[in-house]
Amino acid sequence: MPASERVPAVSDSLTVTADLALLANGELTVEGRLRDASNAVLYCAVEYEGRAAHCVYKPVAGERPLWDFPDGTLAARELAAYLVSEATGWGLVPPTVLRDGPYGEGMCQLWIETADGEQDGAGLLALLDTEEPGPGWKAVGFAEVGEGRTALLVHADDTRLRRLAVLDAVINNADRKGGHLLPAPDGRLYAIDHGVTFNAADKLRTLLWGWAGEPLEDEAREVLERLAAELADGGLGARLAGLITGSELQAVRDRVAGLLAAGRHPEPSGEWPAIPWPPI
Repeated sequence: MPASERVPAVSDSLTVTADLALLANGELTVEGRLRDASNAVLYCAVEYEGRAAHCVYKPVAGERPLWDFPDGTLAARELAAYLVSEATGWGLVPPTVLRDGPYGEGMCQLWIETADGEQDGAGLLALLDTEEPGPGWKAVGFAEVGEGRTALLVHADDTRLRRLAVLDAVINNADRKGGHLLPAPDGRLYAIDHGVTFNAADKLRTLLWGWAGEPLEDEAREVLERLAAELADGGLGARLAGLITGSELQAVRDRVAGLLAAGRHPEPSGEWPAIPWPPI
């Protein structure tokens, strides 16, 4: 999908409202656990007033302590990322709430069924045995693939990914991997796993560096200007204040202002590993 193509971003507001009510008020039934996750991630059924769905429940009690994030804050950061995503109008993060559950307070997020053949970002990311990305792709860098070999890591030149790159820059996402990309059957792209976000220090680690240093599109500038207003005078700043620290909230404002002033996608700082591991 070419970067110039505009992709519908926002779900029907009534559907989102109903999903949030279901997640916040529904009865949770744990059906399994995602074993590959570093923190406790439970796969649940949720039912409320005749509606039913599946969701992911991440209890605070199951969070692994991290040296660079305060203990017990990852679930709140997941909700904060959802709120910023909604404020952009791009709808990139699935409906998310904080609520009490079978194992205490935690994050509850709508389960997204992915398009056939597009699990874990397939079709959006690739490793190529070439030195140039080719049409439709943006180069990230060379990666070791074993036995002394390297391959060119690329991502699609895709409007949905470009929006996500801007969102990740705003929320300071320290872990944007390929497995966090969920292409839905309706053509929308969702992104998950936002526990390590909003740190006051620069920790942006992502696979989406293909636009690094390039001018922001007009759409992104408009979104950032709206975010700046919402963070300063609107309800977004107040809602985030209950989820992240004061210094982290100020850092969000500073990052939005910095992006607007530069007018370009950020580039790796060189002070932090730029690409998460494993990348895909």
